[in-house]
Amino acid sequence: FFKIALKDISSTMAFVRLLALFLFHMSLVGCQHTQTSQQASSSPGEQTPLGTDSLSFPWSRLRLPRYIVPLHYRLLLHPNMTNLSFTGSVQIQIDVQNNTNWVVLHSKGLQISKATILNENFAHLSDQVLPVLHNPSHEQIGIFSPRVLSSGQKYFLYMEFGAELADGFYGFYKSTYRTSTGETRTLASTHFEPTSARMAFPCFDEPVFKANFSVRIRRSAEYISLSNMPIVKTVEVNDGLLEDRFAASVKMSTYLVAFVISDFKSITATTSSGVQVSIYAVPQKWLQTHYALEVAVKMLDFYEEYFNIRYPLPKQDLIAIPDFQSGAMENWGLTTYRETSLLFDPLTSSVSDKLWVTMVIGHELAHQWFGNLVTMEWWNDIWLNEGFARYMEYISVEATYPDLKVEEYLLHTCFAAVGHDSLNSSRPISSPAENPTQIKEMFDTVSYDKGACVLHMLRHFLTDDVFQSGIVRYLRKYSYKNAHNQDLWDSLSNYLFAGEHLNLTAMMNTWTLQKGIPVVSVTRKGPRLLLRQERFLKTVLPSDPVWPTFFLWHIPLTYKTDVSSTVHRHLMTTQTDSIHVGEDVSWVKVNSDMTGYYVVHYEDGGWDEMTKLLRENHTALSYKDRTHLIHNAFQLVTAGHLPVNKALDLIGYLRLEKHTVPLLQGLGYLEYFYRMIEKRNEPELSQNLGMYILRFFRAVIDQQTWSDNGTVSERRLRSEVLSLACHLDDPPCLERARQSFKDWLQSNGTLNLPTDVAETVFSVGAQDDHGWASLLHTYNISLSAAQKQKILFALTCSRNTSKLERLLELGLEGKVIRSQDLSSLILMVARNPQGHHLAWNFVKKNWDTLVEKFQLGSFCIRNIIIGTTGQFSSPEELAEVQSFFESIKEQASQLRATQVALDNLQKNVRWVQRNLETLRNWLNEQMK
Repeated sequence: FFKIALKDISSTMAFVRLLALFLFHMSLVGCQHTQTSQQASSSPGEQTPLGTDSLSFPWSRLRLPRYIVPLHYRLLLHPNMTNLSFTGSVQIQIDVQNNTNWVVLHSKGLQISKATILNENFAHLSDQVLPVLHNPSHEQIGIFSPRVLSSGQKYFLYMEFGAELADGFYGFYKSTYRTSTGETRTLASTHFEPTSARMAFPCFDEPVFKANFSVRIRRSAEYISLSNMPIVKTVEVNDGLLEDRFAASVKMSTYLVAFVISDFKSITATTSSGVQVSIYAVPQKWLQTHYALEVAVKMLDFYEEYFNIRYPLPKQDLIAIPDFQSGAMENWGLTTYRETSLLFDPLTSSVSDKLWVTMVIGHELAHQWFGNLVTMEWWNDIWLNEGFARYMEYISVEATYPDLKVEEYLLHTCFAAVGHDSLNSSRPISSPAENPTQIKEMFDTVSYDKGACVLHMLRHFLTDDVFQSGIVRYLRKYSYKNAHNQDLWDSLSNYLFAGEHLNLTAMMNTWTLQKGIPVVSVTRKGPRLLLRQERFLKTVLPSDPVWPTFFLWHIPLTYKTDVSSTVHRHLMTTQTDSIHVGEDVSWVKVNSDMTGYYVVHYEDGGWDEMTKLLRENHTALSYKDRTHLIHNAFQLVTAGHLPVNKALDLIGYLRLEKHTVPLLQGLGYLEYFYRMIEKRNEPELSQNLGMYILRFFRAVIDQQTWSDNGTVSERRLRSEVLSLACHLDDPPCLERARQSFKDWLQSNGTLNLPTDVAETVFSVGAQDDHGWASLLHTYNISLSAAQKQKILFALTCSRNTSKLERLLELGLEGKVIRSQDLSSLILMVARNPQGHHLAWNFVKKNWDTLVEKFQLGSFCIRNIIIGTTGQFSSPEELAEVQSFFESIKEQASQLRATQVALDNLQKNVRWVQRNLETLRNWLNEQMK
């Protein structure tokens, strides 16, 4: 109605008459109640044509109207680093595609002091300041023009605005660091994804409104400023105030705009195609930037070749921000990182830290193509950004740093996805999301991990070459544009399977548009393999009324047998199916190397066959297949398809296992059971299980050296095994750790412990008062983010509850322990048997403060909710958590995470009810 009614009105009087009619109509159709702002400020002698009190907000939807399109932003910002506020102006060139008197765009928390509209010749459409209406609930403003903006014409919208630099981690926010001399320095940085560019400047803050950005930043001489593009020139404005003018950007979405004002130091190199790469960090951490520079240069070279598309900007800056909520952010040309994700200190960073830095850089640089060059049309398809970037971490690191053995970690990404996806509270990869809280919640395990694993399955099904050429086609076709799911399938669909043209859309829709993961049950019947698929659920049983029967996937099955080394392929598109394997085949392993995203259940004695095969000839299967069998068996236990003793018998072969990955997978389940049981009042059972683990893995524990020697896989095994042995109070482990800690203390922190065992040594050392206090002191002064992380973990291992309480208070205060580390601190305390109720009570007590710090839909809030409640396993704890969620009903109802937490807890309660007695009896047998 509104667009049509305003179509040809050119005079203000006609508009006023119509406005009365419009307001009456809106009251009939139930348009939302509109909030009006204070009258926009006017210069002396000017009068606004209409006071804002007589105007009603013109737009009722969360998403902006599509008939005004921004083309170019000219943005000037002047942050005041003394009073921590900023002022700015923006001139947005807009293309009007329907006659209208209104421009509606986003603004959140900004004081807009002036708004005018100019025509293409820069003439003002009105000699008066235009009224600005605010709709805070939708984070929108409406600017009224008394003269109609005509369809097909271009205009300039000019606004002046100001705000405080934000607290927290979104928008244009402040951060601080302490110098070596103890002085506190301030910087200002941005984080806009998904919906916070509107906190820094008024803008059309949706991914589809791509535009060019010309940024100018004013600063004093002791600071530098960075943005997406290089500085073209710097001019002096007045009294030593400098203005950096940046080159105009390529066409991009608002969430990728970035600027940082700091006194950081940098290191620079150039890629083979001439892109200038720089790493920025606080001055005293400059020496920790060298590894990141080497990785970033290698990665950009790799991606340019892999995607066969040149990186389109002249430079790529990577900067470590002291206060940063997520791991990193892919702003085009200025990627921002948490210090632990970018800085590498050879003396204190472990091999896992090195792998992490490499993978995060690989992830953010993949985004320069997936996400930045081609952007999803709306946040429901954020997996097109995040699933791809998560998957490209593996492809890029494998190609550039093969010694890091990154492929050993891909299985864990898929296991994480299975864990989430086998709960009823999961969601489809592509899901509706409208408001900022829902949009933030899309950045989850499903978008990242399941997205990556589905792409992994697709790549193996299509073959590497077909997959790679398809994504290059996709990136070329949609460069500087927006895309959705279907566009990707169309780009990849040029493919024949078994001689027939494959309907890739039909296949992939079953993986992206419905939630959950299938379990394929396999039965051997003579020469045939009988297959049945259904949804794999851990929280619902087939006898339950909500058991889902309507799920069907197109599953690209793969399998190996003992009679040939070939990987056989079969596309399963029906509920039941069968494959001819032949009479002489003695075993069949389905889902080779776990390239497919599905669980396999071997029915009718099939698991006994697998157990026998592993005992007699485990190397007949690849290490990935062995790991996959262990994972599937224990998942089936949790879902009630397999008794726990069968899964425990399966991992009995691990005494013979020489490969790290299956060894750690089996050990990981035993540790998980131990950690659940030690939090229950079951001292005898937890003691028996601890003794069994130490006895079973004695040889592995004893062959570990307390050093940093060996391959990446050997070093990872060392870290995990020694950490668990000391946690289980293994005397030789404790003795060695105590001695190392004593040596470290006596050296006054000058001794560098082997990085693979430093966390274990610190955790044992933290058990007495003096050790704990010394570690807290070192934490406070350390310049290594990697070392601080290890010490913080160690501090949370204390068995003294008042120390754990103190840590939580320090995290809440945010000085000694930064707020960015509070969510992981809460989870570390919750992992401690002395701390798991403590952490949960802390979350309940400080819920409002936590939401204020991290924002409701953020992954920090999600991790806090799921992580603290994930430690519980009794019906009483379940009822207690339900009761808390009921007390915050209004917020809980907006969060998917509360449902995930309850599902997880129900899963734990069921696991205990089903398996605890069987586990007890099995252990008694083993301990005889």
